[in-house]
Amino acid sequence: MTSREPDRLRELGERLEDVQRRQAAKSKGPAPTQLGIAGRFATELVAALIVGGGLGWGVDWLFGRFGFHTRPVFLIVFFVLGAGAGIRNVMRAATELNARMASKDLEK
Repeated sequence: MTSREPDRLRELGERLEDVQRRQAAKSKGPAPTQLGIAGRFATELVAALIVGGGLGWGVDWLFGRFGFHTRPVFLIVFFVLGAGAGIRNVMRAATELNARMASKDLEK
């Protein structure tokens, strides 16, 4: 074992730490903007309403093909369920964004 080996190991350790710091800085990314947050919330809500309304319309159409006239019962029911799911998704997204922003505040 030569006297240069500990120096080389220390140098390698410092280089590894430097690379890890740079990788951590890249992975953080910028904080979301207000427009980005509003867009995400709107998308979550509108998507759930469209899916709920579409499912309700499909069930009403399917029952109508077999002679049961349920129009607009399932459309209304599934639209309301979609609205509930959309609100739940928005609340979940808000909680996630708040946690992410709080962790960034703690790092500063």
